[in-house]
Amino acid sequence: MEVNIKVPEYSSVNGLRLEWEDNFEISSSIENNTVTITANQEGLISLAKHLLTLAQVEVPTGSHIHLDDINSLETNSVELIFEKI
Repeated sequence: MEVNIKVPEYSSVNGLRLEWEDNFEISSSIENNTVTITANQEGLISLAKHLLTLAQVEVPTGSHIHLDDINSLETNSVELIFEKI
C-alpha cells in the first residue's frame, strides 16, 4: 500500500504548523503503566502528519508537539508530548 501525505513545511520564523483532518478524534489514557492512544481514521492520519512534520531535517532538536484535552484530545485524555531528539 502506498499513501501520499502532504506535510506542512517547517519554518524557522513560524515554527511547526499542524494540519488536522476534519472530524478527527483522539484520546489517550494510562492504565498499569501502559499508554493507549485511540483515534478514528482522521485522528490517525492527523497524528501521522504531525509526526512527519516533527521529523523534518530542518526542525531543531527539542522541538515538540504537546497535546491535551484542552488542545485537540478528547475530554479526560492524558497529556501527550512528542519531542524530537
